[in-house]
Amino acid sequence: MDRDHRQSCSERDCAAAHASADIALDGSIGALAPGAHLITKRHGYEHHGIYVGCGRVIHYAGFAKFVYRGPVEEVPIEQFADGHIVSVRSRQLAKYSGAQAVLRARSRLGESRYRLMTNNCEHFCTWCLLGESRSEQVHACFRHPLAGVHALLCLVSTFIGSLSKTGHAVVSVNPVTQP
Repeated sequence: MDRDHRQSCSERDCAAAHASADIALDGSIGALAPGAHLITKRHGYEHHGIYVGCGRVIHYAGFAKFVYRGPVEEVPIEQFADGHIVSVRSRQLAKYSGAQAVLRARSRLGESRYRLMTNNCEHFCTWCLLGESRSEQVHACFRHPLAGVHALLCLVSTFIGSLSKTGHAVVSVNPVTQP
């Protein structure tokens, strides 16, 4: 889908505030506002993205696809969900919302500096909405080491599952670079 078509889709403002808990979508994305913080619960972790309208999501692919680190990319919501339930996380105190959050997300398309602990999909979404990069999942792992070990084991399990499906592992090891 070309950039002009994506931008020509009607932009809805974030009118109704959601409850403090994540709200599962009922299969309809019609009322979903651009700039919404989307989450899918995966095996041992949550995957995050920003809804940009027209049934599309910008997310840090990270390890979501396979075992290699993917870039910030725009994908159909079905690809983002990957068969999991999609929920909306309420951000009532967001510094950036609607079109502003979408522009911030688009400004990082193609970025390929994923780091599980310091620059993951949740860091990306909080930066788009709050202006600061942070991950509650990472903080929870440090506050509760057993939860961190569980999350690590789930990631290893996902890696092994991916390995068994493809017959080989693709692992990208890039040197750490600072912007």
